[in-house]
Order: sequence, then C-alpha cells, then structure tokens
Amino acid sequence: MVQEESGEKPYRTIDGDVKLGLLILCDHAQNRIPEDFHTLGLRPEDLHRHTAFDLGAEGVARFLAKMLGAPAVISQFSRLLVDPNRGLDDPTLIMEIADGLVVPGNVGLSGAAREERLDRFYRPYDDAIGRTIGAAVGAGRPPVILSIHSFTQAWKGVPRPWHASVLWDKDPRLPLPLLDGLKTIPDAVIGDNVPYSGQLKGDTLYRHATARGLAHALIEVRQDLILGEAGQAEWAAHLARVVSGVLRSTNGLNAIEHHGSHTGI
Repeated sequence: MVQEESGEKPYRTIDGDVKLGLLILCDHAQNRIPEDFHTLGLRPEDLHRHTAFDLGAEGVARFLAKMLGAPAVISQFSRLLVDPNRGLDDPTLIMEIADGLVVPGNVGLSGAAREERLDRFYRPYDDAIGRTIGAAVGAGRPPVILSIHSFTQAWKGVPRPWHASVLWDKDPRLPLPLLDGLKTIPDAVIGDNVPYSGQLKGDTLYRHATARGLAHALIEVRQDLILGEAGQAEWAAHLARVVSGVLRSTNGLNAIEHHGSHTGI
C-alpha cells in the first residue's frame, strides 16, 4: 500500500508490508468536524472529550504501525458525525445524546442527511479497510486485525484500575495470547473485556474480521497514559513487543476460521 495524503479525506492509510499478516485500525482517531457542520452546535471544549474521539489512540496506532512495519487504516473524522465502529442499524450510529451531552446537529436528522454522512465518512473508511484486507488476502496472507482504542481513566467519579484491556468476541486465537503477553508488562493491570465488551454486532471487527473468519482483537489503553507522545510511544513499544511475539509464536493466526459471534452471525 502507498501512504495517502491526509487532506480532507475521512481516513488515511499508512504504508506497510501486507505480507506481514497484520492490519492495524484506529476507528476513533480524531475529533475533526468539517466547517460546513458548524461543530454540530457544540462548544469547542466538547470536542476534546471522549465523546468526540479516543484521546491518544491515533498516536499509539501510528507508532505501532511504524515499529512493526504494518499497514494501518486510520479514521479522520469525529465519531459524533457518525461512528464507524457501529453497524448501520445501531441506534448509536449517529448519537443525538452522547454521555449526557445533547448534540444539536444530530437531533432530528433527515434520512438524506444521514445518507450523506455515511457516503462522506463511514463508507470511505469502511471501504479502505476492505481494500487493505483484500490486498493482504491477495498476497496470500489473510491479516490478523488489531484495532486501537482508548478509555477514560474514570467513569462517574470511579477510577478505572486497568492500564490496558483486550476486547474480543468469540474467536480466541488472538485475544488469549495477547492477554498473556500484555500481563508481562511490569506493573500493568490488564483487563479482559473491560470497561466495555467486545461483543458488539455490526462493529468494525464484526464486519471485517468475524464475518471473514480473520483473527482479531481490540486493545483499549487508558487515556491518561497516552495523552502525550512519550506515553504513546511507550505503549506502542509495549504493544509492538507483545504483538510481534504473538505473531511469531501462535499457530493458525493467519488462517481463515469462522468462530461466529456471541451476538449471532
């Protein structure tokens, strides 16, 4: 793959060797809302919250792709416009209320306006992932898919103890060795399907990995650990060590196996 200029595109790709058998994704990388949407009626400070994007996740994904030489597909729009990590029939695809925050620009959205957002943001990002997977499969190396996200350090005033977590559904091939590897990080508390569940019908990994029989997992890193470049590089290095070890030592990761989903498939 050739690295593409970011510009106003709803995604960017990072060059990598598809024969490595790994694809890195970042669904909620940015809080960008084009000017013609007038910040969806929100204040500028609202766009710097977790409701708008996953703080620090993009930096981790970029560092990780560079360290491993793996291709990556990274979104370049706020999930408040449309959430690429949701299925088309998910009621939270375009949120009118996000974590208690009313999003005026999403209230009473017409069907035509909804389709415009899907065509402008959701579908191009989704298609870019599909093309990258197709290139890897065409090269004889069905990819392991790793999606990078971040979570807030507290919820409703209650601190979250995990430094990172692995979210997964029914296919254990990648999540279980990842969990074992992440637990070797000194002093790190590693969660398993917390603070969210990896069992979400129609999400990015469901569409592109579960449905295709590709091994996959989603890694969440706590945001306070990755707000700056130093933390992002540190956690990318942790992940690079663990992921490269898993790829070397785990059999069957690049085979196509249909494990299904707890949500039904």
